[in-house]
Amino acid sequence: MTNLLFSALAPGAVAGIAIATLIVGALLTFVGFFVYIKSAKNKINNAKEEASRIVEDAKIEAKTIRSDGVFAAREQMDKMRAEFEKETKERKQDWQRTENRLAQKEAAIDKKEELLDKKDASLDKKLEDIEKSQKQIEETKTRLSGIEEELSGAQQKMQAELERVAGMTKEEAQGELKAALLEDVKKNAVADAKKLIADAKENSVKEAQNIISQAIQRCAADYATENTVSVVALPNDEMKGRIIGRMGRNIRALESATGVDLIIDDTPDVITLSSFDPVRREVARLTLEKLITDGRIHPARIEEMVDKVRREVEAGIKEAGEDAALEVGVHNLHPEIIKTLGRLKYRTSYGQNVLKHSIEVAKVAAIMASELGIDPRIAKRAGLLHDIGKAVDHELEGTHIQLGVDIAKKYRENSEVIHAIAAHHNDIEPQTIDAVLVQAADAISSARPGARRESLESYVKRIEKLEDIAKSFDGVEQTFAVQAGREIRVMVKPEKVNDAATVFLAKEIAEKLENELEYPGQIKVNVIREVRSVMIAK
Repeated sequence: MTNLLFSALAPGAVAGIAIATLIVGALLTFVGFFVYIKSAKNKINNAKEEASRIVEDAKIEAKTIRSDGVFAAREQMDKMRAEFEKETKERKQDWQRTENRLAQKEAAIDKKEELLDKKDASLDKKLEDIEKSQKQIEETKTRLSGIEEELSGAQQKMQAELERVAGMTKEEAQGELKAALLEDVKKNAVADAKKLIADAKENSVKEAQNIISQAIQRCAADYATENTVSVVALPNDEMKGRIIGRMGRNIRALESATGVDLIIDDTPDVITLSSFDPVRREVARLTLEKLITDGRIHPARIEEMVDKVRREVEAGIKEAGEDAALEVGVHNLHPEIIKTLGRLKYRTSYGQNVLKHSIEVAKVAAIMASELGIDPRIAKRAGLLHDIGKAVDHELEGTHIQLGVDIAKKYRENSEVIHAIAAHHNDIEPQTIDAVLVQAADAISSARPGARRESLESYVKRIEKLEDIAKSFDGVEQTFAVQAGREIRVMVKPEKVNDAATVFLAKEIAEKLENELEYPGQIKVNVIREVRSVMIAK
């Protein structure tokens, strides 16, 4: 197509166009070259300006770095200079202190040297004085030796003269003098002992009596004498036959179920129940009373009623133990201990109800502990439990003290309570105040008039032994037990026992009674010496 276009145009036109094209290309080339040169010059100028600026910035930065380095170097130098000066100053101060100490030590040494010089001088003077004293002592010894020899000779002469005048040897005179001195010392000792005893009695006995009397007054209790038998009243004598039953089957069933002997004799309208176990006896008594009231008496009914009454008695035993603990104010007792304690309600000792006795002992011991200013809780608890072994002593072997200790240990009672239980009858020596108080409260409760019954035979034996012990001492003429054994009056022979010896005799009799005789309360020992001079006027 292009070729056709160029062939259509004239040759001259084509040449003109070509020339114009060349001129336009040349112009464009020149303009481009000029623009390029201008641009290059601008770039060169910008580069130069940038280089100048960088150089200036570098110079400024170099100046800044230089000034910073100079400042840091100056600061470092100032710091090093300050440290050097400080160190130098401290060393100078150390040297100054060292010099001061050395100066003080030198001054002290000088003073010590002066003191040593003075001491040396003083020692020299003392040595001189000692030498002089030794010489004087030697001279005195010499003079004393001479004086002793003279005295010895004079004493021998005097002794010989005294023996000649008195008609006694030296040993005889010494014996007589010793006897006189011993008699004088005894008289003085007796007077002092009487005064001490009187003072002790005036204070301690008065105070003890006051405490005990207050305890007894604040804790009065009633006692009922109980035997080993119980009596059941019958509405009529025909009831005896019903209780015996056909061929004795009812009475055998009742005895077998309760473990109690029924005594049916000619006594009208009564049946006697006999058993060493008070709980069994109580079960039998209540069963029999209920059967009489109910009217239905046969073996099956008897067994049924015995079981029912036994449960009621067991509940009553537990309630009695709880009531006793509540009345005394003892808490946190083991349930089994409370049950065992309640069994004492049906236990007696010499006619005295043991549960009431235990309650009273607890109260009296607590009152005495409070009066003495100590915590009454241990004394109260130990007093309540001191006879708990008596609840099981008919079932187990051993004394009631051993059984009580075993029960208390089994149920983890306080060690002080266990000790008081073990010591309340002097099986072991009491080691605590609470144990002593329980022991005293037990004696007070047992010895109170009417608390216990005492058989005539044992009472007579105790009175006879009391008089025999007092008669066993040399110089005793007669003895009389008075006030139901609370006092022993001892009549002595005046030619064998003097006034001074009566005090010692009373003390020895009291000690022997304490060691050999068991008695409630206290026994007053009254030694009486009577001198009678009888003459007949004619």
